[in-house]
Amino acid sequence: MADAITFKNVTKTYGDATVLNNLTFGINEGQITTILGFSGAGKSTLMKHILGLTHPTSGKITSLGIDMETLDELGLREFRRNFGMVFQYAALFDFLTAFENVAFPLREFTKMKESEIKAKVTELMQAVELVPESWQRLPSELSGGMRKRVGLARALSLEPRIMLYDEPTSGLDPISTQVVSDLIVSTAKQNAQRKLTSLVISHDVRASLRISDHIMFLEKGQIVEYSTVEGFRNSKNPVIRRFLEL
Repeated sequence: MADAITFKNVTKTYGDATVLNNLTFGINEGQITTILGFSGAGKSTLMKHILGLTHPTSGKITSLGIDMETLDELGLREFRRNFGMVFQYAALFDFLTAFENVAFPLREFTKMKESEIKAKVTELMQAVELVPESWQRLPSELSGGMRKRVGLARALSLEPRIMLYDEPTSGLDPISTQVVSDLIVSTAKQNAQRKLTSLVISHDVRASLRISDHIMFLEKGQIVEYSTVEGFRNSKNPVIRRFLEL
């Protein structure tokens, strides 16, 4: 199985602080991989490197077969269209309705006709199971779980090859957490034919064990464990055991 993303000896330092420490790993194409860890483990910094928002102090990052260091700012901006991003708090435009939020990338980055945009947005809203009466509501009029669905629909609008989820269940009640987790899995299955890769940054161990194919655990910028869900669940590492028992 090919890797969608590879890190080779990647280190990131800020002054005397080492945030990522000689990381070498691959993210499997077409699967769901979750990166777990306590606060300050380096998860967000790792995500920024994947998007090319920051560069490693040393080492090499390859994404979809492209060495990220070979891309200039314009190339990076164009390359990021391969990524769909679901932010921790959805990050919707508060002055646009749910429907208009999802339509925004299509109007901004494509030459689709309005009739085509309407059809595409309708398809996306249905795919994330948003009821039609919510489509014309502003984000402030939606529940946290519904905002996450709108954010997911928007992230899928440009048909990305890699989906990035930043703390997708943070701040949600147990029922909404399950709904969002199920959506991540169903989105992966619906796009399996084009080998959509899903990368989740999370601290929610229960949800992660339920949705993931592989789990990586970061601690102080180093990989403590990287294995299948079964391997992670049965890990003898004391740091992993402590995290699992929280």
